[in-house]
Amino acid sequence: MLKQQLQQKLQQKLSPAQIQVIKMLEVPTLELEERIRQELEENPALEEGAEADKEADDFDDEYSNEDGGNNDDFDPDEYMMDDDIPDYKLKTNNTSKDDKREDIPFTVGMTFHENLIDQLGLLKLSEHQHLLAEYVIGNIDDEGYLRRTAESMVDDIVFQAGIQTTDEEMMDIVHLIRQFDPAGVGATTLQECLLLQLERKAQKVEVSLATKILSNYFDEFTKKHYDKITKSLNIDDEQLKKVITEITHLNPKPGNAWGGNILEKSMSTIVPDFILETEGNQLIVQLNNSNVPELRVNTTYNEMFQDYASNKKNQSREMKDAVMFVKQKIDAARWFIDAIKQRQQTLLTTMTAIVKFQKEFFLEGDDTFLKPMILKDIADITGYDISTISRVSNSKYIQTDFGVYPVKYFFSESMTNDSGEEVSTREIKKILQDCIGNENKRKPLNDDALADVLKEKGYLIARRTIAKYREQLNIPVARLRKEI
Repeated sequence: MLKQQLQQKLQQKLSPAQIQVIKMLEVPTLELEERIRQELEENPALEEGAEADKEADDFDDEYSNEDGGNNDDFDPDEYMMDDDIPDYKLKTNNTSKDDKREDIPFTVGMTFHENLIDQLGLLKLSEHQHLLAEYVIGNIDDEGYLRRTAESMVDDIVFQAGIQTTDEEMMDIVHLIRQFDPAGVGATTLQECLLLQLERKAQKVEVSLATKILSNYFDEFTKKHYDKITKSLNIDDEQLKKVITEITHLNPKPGNAWGGNILEKSMSTIVPDFILETEGNQLIVQLNNSNVPELRVNTTYNEMFQDYASNKKNQSREMKDAVMFVKQKIDAARWFIDAIKQRQQTLLTTMTAIVKFQKEFFLEGDDTFLKPMILKDIADITGYDISTISRVSNSKYIQTDFGVYPVKYFFSESMTNDSGEEVSTREIKKILQDCIGNENKRKPLNDDALADVLKEKGYLIARRTIAKYREQLNIPVARLRKEI
């Protein structure tokens, strides 16, 4: 049975301005610059400039054009006011020393696949063969591997381009492309890739042995069962060491040697969001805003309000609609400027708290000085919510005297040593890394032995925890760390 009823309940909703601030917190400096450029293009009421003019301040929603209502209650004189110089940068030293804004240069060059097509043009091929070769090159990935069989490519090229061919002809084209530079391009497996590179090397004893090992003992070589290899080939450890050196100088990803997509690599450059300067025992955190422009509301839009105020009695419907449009754009511009101002203040407050919490690390640069720190610790110091701290630390970097670090690097869980003192898991990982770096590579330490070493140093850690930390550090198991 259907019925109508009234229900009253409380709901908490974010305003558009709050949503904008949250989104601003998440983006790093490069994305912020792009976001500002986009907003400058889309909103004519927003412009660059450090000088202040008469700008709109109050967000008045009384001016409405619904149903042709009377809008005389809207007073532009109250909507406009003099503003100070935009202060969203918070501090004058947030800019670079010469206060110069520069655009990020983009490198222009030939990509890996364009290089292969360019080499293809040097060969005398029929139009049919040329089309087949272009199709094969199109199936080679950025690492230089052809991960498809000739049979599958033959079937696809018939349906996609209507080109008839055979498996044998397709393989001939593949073998032709494998002669291109860089050596190893067009291989289907790592084993094949390394063998193709050895074929182009001068034939000497080490190269001949390397070819035999990769051809006949590839599994044993990858699993570092060196004793089986030396016994089967009747060679000593010194010869095997020379062969291993020869193989390790080969490139397992020949496509990367060319550089891949140059534009994509240039876009992946890390630009720090914070700059930390040390003056004696004092640490000064600055925002990296050298390429972030100052913003203000366009003066022309303010003048339109002045005209409306002086001719309030002689208003047409079109004029009122235009003024309403101007008000919406000014509102959006003010929200955007306020969002940037709040973003900069939140970032600076949060990073200052992190630097103060980890002061010993930023002065010494040693991971062993890192204290256990979680998001809640910084949230309690700054008064912000944990989600806000998470957004600030995500995808942000800080430039220090010891290098550029992601902000999340300074957060870690805590563990208790044998003396009852809380230590950071980052400190334990650093000690674990040092233990593995100083081990005898002929007899590397397994996880149980590493647990015993850390126990002697006062860190009671289970073997499975050692294995977890080792995997997080991208360190292989003991057998794969073995060297001759």
